[in-house]
Amino acid sequence: MVEAVSFSNLYAPEHLVINVKDAEKWESFIQNAGSVFLGPWTPESVGDYASGTNHVLPTYGYARMYGGVSLDSFLKYMTVQSLTEEGLRKLGPYVEKMAEVEGLDAHKRAVTLRLKDIEARQISTSR
Repeated sequence: MVEAVSFSNLYAPEHLVINVKDAEKWESFIQNAGSVFLGPWTPESVGDYASGTNHVLPTYGYARMYGGVSLDSFLKYMTVQSLTEEGLRKLGPYVEKMAEVEGLDAHKRAVTLRLKDIEARQISTSR
């Protein structure tokens, strides 16, 4: 069964039926499947038509990277960031280095200019 689970995780099937004794104990080892059907009383067709799970699932091994269509598929997410001056002082040097390595000079400069401004204000207030 361990070999079967390893193969299944590589194959990443659209539907995976686990019909063995103690099927539930194997669920935690499954990483890549569109939809998993556990035990002798859970045929794939029930998932397709009646159990309430989604029938729009990743095929051709795409379950390694994607799940099925879900409510999340129709939600829009937006991230918001807000750093303090101290936060930029701490993160800035790392961001400068990563931007430099990636060749993104404008990204690096956006941080460098702000760090220089922070430094200049600290010098002028310490006089």
